[in-house]
Amino acid sequence: MDHILTEIKNKKFLLVGLGGVIFLFLTYFSFFQPTKEQDDLLLTSSSNQVVEQREVLTSDRSLSSESEQDVLVVDIKGEVKKEGVYQLPAGSRVNDAIKAAGGLTELADKKSVNLAQKLTDASVIYVASQGENISVVTPQIKTDEESQLASSKVNINQASLSDLQTISGIGAKRAQDIIDYRESNGSFQTVDDLKKVSGIGEKTFEKLRELISVD
Repeated sequence: MDHILTEIKNKKFLLVGLGGVIFLFLTYFSFFQPTKEQDDLLLTSSSNQVVEQREVLTSDRSLSSESEQDVLVVDIKGEVKKEGVYQLPAGSRVNDAIKAAGGLTELADKKSVNLAQKLTDASVIYVASQGENISVVTPQIKTDEESQLASSKVNINQASLSDLQTISGIGAKRAQDIIDYRESNGSFQTVDDLKKVSGIGEKTFEKLRELISVD
């Protein structure tokens, strides 16, 4: 009888212990395991952080691009007190560049520069001295379309016989006439001078105008 009671007590202790373990597991999963709502909240928070980081990077790039566009780099040469390369705000004029270079020297020819001319990035400004036969050089930056158009034109001062024949409307005879004129009279000063070549009248010239250059 005592043996049976002992076994019953042992089973009761075992059941109580097992129940305690189950209770602990349930408590752990209830309080420490994230719920679906918590998972969704965590994912949403992470997504928001990624979006914010991307927005910050995009903003930084935009600011950097705007900063580059707000600055012009120009090269100032000739009769200025401090020749060199200068950074100026977008919208600056030649006069601003000269001021940045310390102003004109006493020998500067003020007529050689257009002080009101608007600057573009990578401009070169040359201030001539008095009596010097040269004008200001302030080239504008060409667009890709303009550059392609210029490169497709045939330079009639340098073109060979075969080069001239690539121009629409110019055959072997007319190409030779152009070369003969060039050898007799020197380089063409303007494209309009092409009309001086025998056989090239106004109508023919108008068809060629956009296809040729002299420099």
